[in-house]
Amino acid sequence: MLRSALILTFALALPASAQAQADKSSSGGGSADLAKKLSNPIADLISVPFQFNYDDGYGDGSGSKGFVNIQPVIPISISPDWNVISRTIIPLVNQDDIRPGSGSQTGIGNIIQSFFFSPKKPTSNGIVWGVGPVIQLPTASDDISPDQWGIGPTAVVLKQEGPWTVGGLANHIWSVSGDSKYGKQSATFLQPFVAYTTPKATTFTLDTESTYDWEAEEWSIPINFVVSQVVKLGKQPVQFGLGARYWADAPDGGPDGWGARFQVTFLFPK
Repeated sequence: MLRSALILTFALALPASAQAQADKSSSGGGSADLAKKLSNPIADLISVPFQFNYDDGYGDGSGSKGFVNIQPVIPISISPDWNVISRTIIPLVNQDDIRPGSGSQTGIGNIIQSFFFSPKKPTSNGIVWGVGPVIQLPTASDDISPDQWGIGPTAVVLKQEGPWTVGGLANHIWSVSGDSKYGKQSATFLQPFVAYTTPKATTFTLDTESTYDWEAEEWSIPINFVVSQVVKLGKQPVQFGLGARYWADAPDGGPDGWGARFQVTFLFPK
């Protein structure tokens, strides 16, 4: 089964220097800088992405799930040399027959809160990095996700050189409390990514968002490909994109085949 995907990213409120560059060049100089910032998960810029995902093939093959991840990113200066980057994921879920006969559910998943301690300047080799804790808050509605507290480490490392951004983000979460009916949780999340941004502010991004469940000994591996373009609506830049993803592996009864993604990201000056 083949579905198309669409990603829209609205980028609002540029820093003054980036806005000036965007105004100077209709060829996309400032827009390309903004597009590259959007490829950095811990950029020193406030952003609020709304990311819609759709997958099917659940259960007996007829089940589907759509969810919106609200993902605010807030950099906080803690010294002349260091930031703490707060990244939050709030999943809003609508699902149908993800298990045979399970019916439809709408609700919220567990909120994932990450804090990255990150130097304000790249290393001498141009490496950008951040490390810190990740916390899972037990906010899940019934039948959406196991309603459990969780905690673990998280890290991100990347390099931006010329038009390229290459890096990866990872975390591991262990359950630390919650209803015993859910059992233990031990899951590793891995997100390697590569992005190429042209002088016209077109970005091509390839990544995976893989999770390994150590308790069930199962992988979930969606591979995402997105093409996005920064344009201007009035004085505000907006990024439009089209994306698709393919499930290379999933647990039995999990998603299958192709999926879709749609994203809107708002940017705010500090």
